Amino acid sequence: MKDPVLIAGAGPVGLTMALELARYGVPVRVIDKIPEATHTSRAVAVWPRTLELLDRSGAAADIIAMGNKVTVANILSGGRPVASLSLDQIPSPYPFALMVPQYDTEAVLQRHLAAHGVTPDLGVELLGFEQDEDGLFARLREPDGTERTEPYAYLVACDGAHSVVRHHLGLDFLGDTLGLDWTQGDFHLSGYPFPSSQLAIFWHEDGPLLFFPMAPDRARIITSLGPSSATPPVALDQEAFQKMVDARGPGGITLTGTEWVSAFRINERQVESYRSGRVFLAGDAAHIHSPAGGQGMNTGMQDAINLAWKLALVIRGIGAPALLESYGLERRPVGARVIAASGRMTRIGTLADHTLQHVRDFVAHILMGLSPVQRAITGLMAEVSIGYPDSPLNGPCQGEAKAGARVPPVAGETPFGAGDAPMFTACGGSGAAELAARFPRLVAAASPRSDGGAFISLVRPDGYLAAQVEAADWQDLAPYLQRIGADR
Repeated sequence: MKDPVLIAGAGPVGLTMALELARYGVPVRVIDKIPEATHTSRAVAVWPRTLELLDRSGAAADIIAMGNKVTVANILSGGRPVASLSLDQIPSPYPFALMVPQYDTEAVLQRHLAAHGVTPDLGVELLGFEQDEDGLFARLREPDGTERTEPYAYLVACDGAHSVVRHHLGLDFLGDTLGLDWTQGDFHLSGYPFPSSQLAIFWHEDGPLLFFPMAPDRARIITSLGPSSATPPVALDQEAFQKMVDARGPGGITLTGTEWVSAFRINERQVESYRSGRVFLAGDAAHIHSPAGGQGMNTGMQDAINLAWKLALVIRGIGAPALLESYGLERRPVGARVIAASGRMTRIGTLADHTLQHVRDFVAHILMGLSPVQRAITGLMAEVSIGYPDSPLNGPCQGEAKAGARVPPVAGETPFGAGDAPMFTACGGSGAAELAARFPRLVAAASPRSDGGAFISLVRPDGYLAAQVEAADWQDLAPYLQRIGADR
């Protein structure tokens, strides 16, 4: 096997990337210039699609055990209910939003990564790198100040919005900074008017107030501070935050303790390309957006999962190098949609014109009461509606199914892509076994799915449909697999 993969950044995106590669037998080194793990919660929401994908490594159950399940999202304006979205109708084994501090998510990923013999190297700084067709050399500064150059096969930048890797590549981070300042914090509280299984968004004429319950007596609270100025925003202390809660909330909520506070501005930015030679960008290094909807960490973790199986196939000599081109082609449109959707949510919640606020409340109440609209919104929030309809990896597809679509996992069944090899799964009759025998390093056979009908389906290691043909025509999938494989 070639030199290992270097992962810059030991947050949830970098740890997910490392875990995926390590369990597929690819040597990795994870570095981060911070000397020790942070203990602020930062991202708190883990959505159903992320949990489905983490189930492949066994990490989902451990994260769920540490979090709070939210099954309802309430929107109110002026104290009046506007909408109530039911998340428990999401078509997933995990029909809820899991509220869990980011440090707990990271701790679970670190434990699973350690089981594969990998521990992140903290306090190691990436100074620069050079690459050519044969490999990549990274200049590193170790915690004791020693500088060295090491060879790697690939570099994956999971080093956040201020990515050193992106700056070294000279990639433009195109987009804008929105003109409002924001503050957020994790507080202990009493008097929250909903069960801890329900989040709440209070639209107010002066700005929105959002509650994401993490426990019966604890919540992440986010609110706007007003138009930005030349001075960086300053986080509110508990007393000032209490005044905001009293003014914009339903009344009766008392903050009883502070875990963490911060202030921020919302950037909406994205790189044009997620790849430059042997370097890939994932998570905030590639895209940043409004925290409305809590999609940032999830989108980054799904970037990592999308890239990891392709990188593993190529490094192991099983997949064609062209596989790697599909990463950005698939994930960049997803990032763009998340930026657009979260931006719309932010702009809707921060309307300043009173007339527009009344129109918003009326229209939202009508539309969000319709079942199809609810399904569309919750599917978007849960990220189960994500797919790759225009992917270059899509093969022939017969029947009603669409290539590139998510194949819903079934509770109790082994997830697609589980195990120690990044295998496509052929679901069908004798044709599945024939494909597995013909492509033993690329395909594993499985029994027909109950919803598969008279078809044989080929499912990618990340649980998306690659191709589907009638069972009798299973040999039509061989040219597709030959194109994917290295031994063409």
